[in-house]
Amino acid sequence: MRRTISAVQALSVRNRTLEVAPDWQGCLGAEIARHGIVFIWGNSGNGKSSAVMAFAKMLAGAGKTLYVSKEEGYSLSFQNTLRRFNMQECGAAFQVLDNESIDGLIERISRPKSPEFIIIDSVQAMGIGSKQFKQLREQFRSKLLVLVSQADGKRPAGRAAVNMMYDADLKLWVEGHTVFSKGRFMGDTKEFVTWEEGAQRYWEGRKKE
Repeated sequence: MRRTISAVQALSVRNRTLEVAPDWQGCLGAEIARHGIVFIWGNSGNGKSSAVMAFAKMLAGAGKTLYVSKEEGYSLSFQNTLRRFNMQECGAAFQVLDNESIDGLIERISRPKSPEFIIIDSVQAMGIGSKQFKQLREQFRSKLLVLVSQADGKRPAGRAAVNMMYDADLKLWVEGHTVFSKGRFMGDTKEFVTWEEGAQRYWEGRKKE
């Protein structure tokens, strides 16, 4: 049985944090935990890929980042997103992997000096169910796992993905080229816009409906 501690002792526990980039602070606040689960979901055509890449660039500025592009691979659309965010500026801090199995990924990120930040796009394409998610969460507590999910309406697609969302420390919903923080870290606006013109057009259209 684990022992209890006082509030003073709990407050003295040092957590590893990541300083949030200025353009994300309105959405997330000044800092987020450097480990745990981030869950990003949204429907096609709403700017989810841009949101994930913008988040990846912030992470790569803080440490070694692996982007598992299981859904898009090295397709032209994925390459265009890389170019749009100038990901080549990240150098060796940002690495991309396409067709990897979940077992292969676990082996890879178990190695010494493996990336600290892991982005899996998407959990559906990767075939991550509840069992695999539990293994990832328990085995890699010192890493930040960013799980990207397809959506069914406003909910993640599939029961396993819904459960991942509920367990995530940071939940980011993408709609109309805007990221909304729905997790434990929130800034003043709780929003981050990935494309100003597209967001304005989308939300003005919604008002007219």
